[in-house]
Amino acid sequence: MSRDWLSALQQLRATRTPGVLVTITEVRGHAPRAAGAKLVVAPGETWGSIGGGNLEETAVRRARALLGDPDAAPVIERHDLSDRAPGEHGVQCCGGRVSLLYEPVPVRRSVAIFGMGHVGLELALLLSRHDLELHLVDSRADQLADARLAPLLTGPADVRVHRVPVLPELVVAELPAGTDVLVLTHDHAEDLALLDALLRSTAPASIGLIGSSAKWTRFRVRLAELGHDEAVLARVRTPIGAPGIAGKEPATIALAVAVALVGRSSHQV
Repeated sequence: MSRDWLSALQQLRATRTPGVLVTITEVRGHAPRAAGAKLVVAPGETWGSIGGGNLEETAVRRARALLGDPDAAPVIERHDLSDRAPGEHGVQCCGGRVSLLYEPVPVRRSVAIFGMGHVGLELALLLSRHDLELHLVDSRADQLADARLAPLLTGPADVRVHRVPVLPELVVAELPAGTDVLVLTHDHAEDLALLDALLRSTAPASIGLIGSSAKWTRFRVRLAELGHDEAVLARVRTPIGAPGIAGKEPATIALAVAVALVGRSSHQV
């Protein structure tokens, strides 16, 4: 990776690696670096510098402690740089005081929609307004036409389109670990093949299936015949969507699913 802190952040995002951005926000007296100096800390590497020495070693340790907390929020800490205030990793005698802002940079959430029909498109429109990695999959070329997907590209989501005329279940192997997956295709046979592949994969954080209880009853029987036991079948959530949002219009169904997905940190849809 580049030693430049901004390039490092971009690379961390691309490789789905968590990090912490450490910034000197205030300097009083003498310090090794001026306000604005930055350091990026990942689990096994760092980029940039806030001055080295005890201050930087302390910052790296603190940042890595934040990496271990999935709910960590930004925090500001003040550090004295004098021989009268020895740090954990030695003494720094600049004589000043610095404030450090620690900003966790988590791995961006990943969501995959299999089936870009009416509900899938409405759901993708809602999710594209969030900072996440959005995978769109369909075996029908017209559902993934550039003009149809153009409105999705104006939001902060990183939209990734998978055009697979046959065997869309092969896309399962390309999904990042921890992806929330929604199965909304037009074809029950395709749904079944996708569920079989998803249940054999460790990538999904959650698996949501659109449809009726009768559909799921039939699918349970077929999936059991394919070798999936009850514990594995319990990974599938159906029906999907937040309770209390009633209606069968595609936009209403999509809203219910989006509310459940975005509103729950546990990735249960």
